[in-house]
Amino acid sequence: MSLGQDGPPTRTRMPEGHAGTGGSGRRSQPRRALVTVVSIVVLLIAAIAFANRGGDHSPSAAPGSAGGADAGSGSGGSRSGRSAPVSTAASGQQPVTGKSAAGIPSGFPHTGQGAQSAAANYAVALGGVDMFNTELRHQIVAAVHDPAVTPALQTALDQAYSGSALKSLGLNADGTAPTGLTFVSRTVPVGTKVTANAADAITVEVWCTDLVGLAGQGSTNPVSSAWFTTTEKLVWVGGDWKIESSSQKDGPAPVSGDNRAATADEIAGAVRDYGGFTYAR
Repeated sequence: MSLGQDGPPTRTRMPEGHAGTGGSGRRSQPRRALVTVVSIVVLLIAAIAFANRGGDHSPSAAPGSAGGADAGSGSGGSRSGRSAPVSTAASGQQPVTGKSAAGIPSGFPHTGQGAQSAAANYAVALGGVDMFNTELRHQIVAAVHDPAVTPALQTALDQAYSGSALKSLGLNADGTAPTGLTFVSRTVPVGTKVTANAADAITVEVWCTDLVGLAGQGSTNPVSSAWFTTTEKLVWVGGDWKIESSSQKDGPAPVSGDNRAATADEIAGAVRDYGGFTYAR
């Protein structure tokens, strides 16, 4: 499925007094603070890994450049190894059919289009409920990250997804929801954009919305939505795109609509009954 359409950037009119928490005064998302802390750790790990790698990239054409241009991107190449931003557009390419051991799509093309598809799918995996289960989190992190940064990242995440972080979300110490409640954590990519391009390294921004909270009667942390943009620095490793480092910032967020808030049972049922997508351009 296409993540978006070509066209000029969307102009978003923010409500008066908006400070990144939505026009309705919604509480800040504890998980977002957790991800921000982890992102700093990831960037430090990536810097060390990059220094150790030297410049050992193959001399193949840069994804999205003249030697590896994307169908439908209309971006052309860049003599400096960098290209102008390439926003989401249908490429005509079929979605990948492979999956990693963690059930995450894999085998993305060595192109800018492939990198954008990978970044979107990885954002979904890293924003899901399974990240709060230690064993499943280890599988996800290993599946989507460069092996050079994975060991240290696993340790950092084990520390981050524990203690006060889980308590702030209303979860038990093992990351599960209290009896009678359903934990909801789902990230939905809205669009992607390539912001840096080299032979075997590419940076992709993924604009997302998400749902986080506990659904059920008596929940003190009801499910709410938020908007954010994650930046993934991807490298070509082992025949696929993998995350070397990532960071996240709030927004851009649209003005809140007039939709009636769903009941706890409706939200829990929707999360249970509606599955996710494999994202491709």
